[in-house]
Amino acid sequence: MLRKVAVLALPPVAVFELGVLCELFGYDRTDEGLPAYEFSVCTVGGRPVRTHAGFSLLPSHDLSPAEDADLVAVVPKQGEEEAGEQGYPEEILEVLRRAHDRGAWVMSVCTGAFVLGAAGLLDGRRCTTHWRHTDRLAEQFPAAKVDPDVLYVADGNVVTSAGTSAAVDCGLHLIREEQGSAVAARIARRMVVPPHRDGGQAQFIETPLQSVHCETLQPLLTSVIETLDRPHTVDTMAAQAHMAPRTFARRFRAEIGATPHDWLTNQRVLLARRLLEESDLGVDAIAVRAGFGSAATLRHHFGQRLSTTPQAYRAMFRSRAA
Repeated sequence: MLRKVAVLALPPVAVFELGVLCELFGYDRTDEGLPAYEFSVCTVGGRPVRTHAGFSLLPSHDLSPAEDADLVAVVPKQGEEEAGEQGYPEEILEVLRRAHDRGAWVMSVCTGAFVLGAAGLLDGRRCTTHWRHTDRLAEQFPAAKVDPDVLYVADGNVVTSAGTSAAVDCGLHLIREEQGSAVAARIARRMVVPPHRDGGQAQFIETPLQSVHCETLQPLLTSVIETLDRPHTVDTMAAQAHMAPRTFARRFRAEIGATPHDWLTNQRVLLARRLLEESDLGVDAIAVRAGFGSAATLRHHFGQRLSTTPQAYRAMFRSRAA
């Protein structure tokens, strides 16, 4: 169970990334029925660390809280291009290796992935970092399987997130995995962020696209999410958006970072996961409610995306959500 969180801060600390972890895990929300986390910001020797914004932090902990934490997260250095060349304290790398070896979650935020790479934790694993640095991460750690097109990657107990705000998505993913979608959704609501964001870094990468003027697809997405039990196709969604199907498919991919079919299937799987966790509906009824039509289709997509069955997922996460 995710209860104790230790954040390793390396100078110069990226303030926003540290703030995301503080917001996710550093608030006491027990008065709202949400779990409490024992949260520590740690530095080597408990020494003060400077930030990129011109002020310093005075942590109250050395690295000892990370020795038995359920989650050890690495806040990146600001300006990783230069800072990474100087290496990282061996004490930090050893703490990360020990956390990984005892099965704790190990998480990097943005370019914190370079620290995990230096600790040898990315070898043979899928991982990601900010899209501006994915090529350098792959070059520096050739044994890592760098995916430049995702917001976060969980490979075993090692989790890496992309740039800046993707740490929110990554942290909510961990909370969902450990404590269920209801807890993740309530924390997301407090933070005024979506509990799950689809797409990948492709929607943020600067590319030489032609200038276009169009209405956002958000009204369509909202409408589809509210009616997942109804049949939806590229043609019907394109008609609702008042576009030709091929134009719609291109625009959807450009704005959302996924094909309409993949996005729709992901939304249906997410709804099915929530119903499996929070309701007593049978698998057949959940398949209909989520728009899959049959339990066989639901099991197919569950297997593709989650490598498990709806029944096994419910057995694992229903108790955590409860």
